[in-house]
Amino acid sequence: MKTILEHLSQYAFYHQDKRNIATHFVGIPMIVVGITILLSRPHFSFFDIAFTPAIIIAIASALFYIRLDLVIGLFMSVLLALSVGIANYLAALSTQTWLISGIALFIIGWLFQFVGHYFEGKKPAFIDDITGLIIGPLFVFVEFLFVLGLKREWEEEIASFCNQKNTQEMAIRPR
Repeated sequence: MKTILEHLSQYAFYHQDKRNIATHFVGIPMIVVGITILLSRPHFSFFDIAFTPAIIIAIASALFYIRLDLVIGLFMSVLLALSVGIANYLAALSTQTWLISGIALFIIGWLFQFVGHYFEGKKPAFIDDITGLIIGPLFVFVEFLFVLGLKREWEEEIASFCNQKNTQEMAIRPR
């Protein structure tokens, strides 16, 4: 299994333009909440505990993040729980409200993503590696930590990887 820095470095290679990163700060949370809303119906019970597809995916994602890094994973788990809480609230409302809120957040979030990748001039990371879909929210959280001045050693290592990969790509591009 890749380390957290390997995942983040590979993802960051597709996200070096500050405008792209900024659109991801808006788009990715919208997509996560939108998907969570849409997957908050139907409910089913297991040993008198209510479950939804959203809860199952949130738990699996939290375990993945915790396996990569305990502290970051715990923070991501709290954010996922918040998303599930918002989704459960909206799923309990009318079908129209549930669908419109979930679909609107999902579509608008992806619009932000595609605008960002237009600025970047690169395709989204998940096109080359499907794990980019689960790394995206982690990337946004870690980028937020960088903005706060935290995890500088990670930021430097990721930047070094991207610089190295950019140099390699320049060497193989035809002139």
